[in-house]
Amino acid sequence: MSEIDDRTRVELEAAAFRRLRDHLRERTDVQNIDLMNLSGFCRNCLSRWYGEAAAERGLELSKDEAREIVYGMPYEEWKVKHQLQATPDQEAQFAASFKDNP
Repeated sequence: MSEIDDRTRVELEAAAFRRLRDHLRERTDVQNIDLMNLSGFCRNCLSRWYGEAAAERGLELSKDEAREIVYGMPYEEWKVKHQLQATPDQEAQFAASFKDNP
């Protein structure tokens, strides 16, 4: 592969992020707890990382604003429309997976 300049790399990374964001917006059937249990991150993590990246650049972005960027709507609206109650098995898997995390 030829060397990619920094600008192109950033553009490719941004395009990949947008595709992931859009995919997660479309896949409302996939619950955050399932994402966490399988991959160790979810939509909320992605929005937190987005907010942290903004803060590193001196930009103020609230938690709710970052979540709306990822979810495509206010988080509370998304929860009402798409979030299901976690099952006891999902909660147990989550607790076991993340008991050692800080």
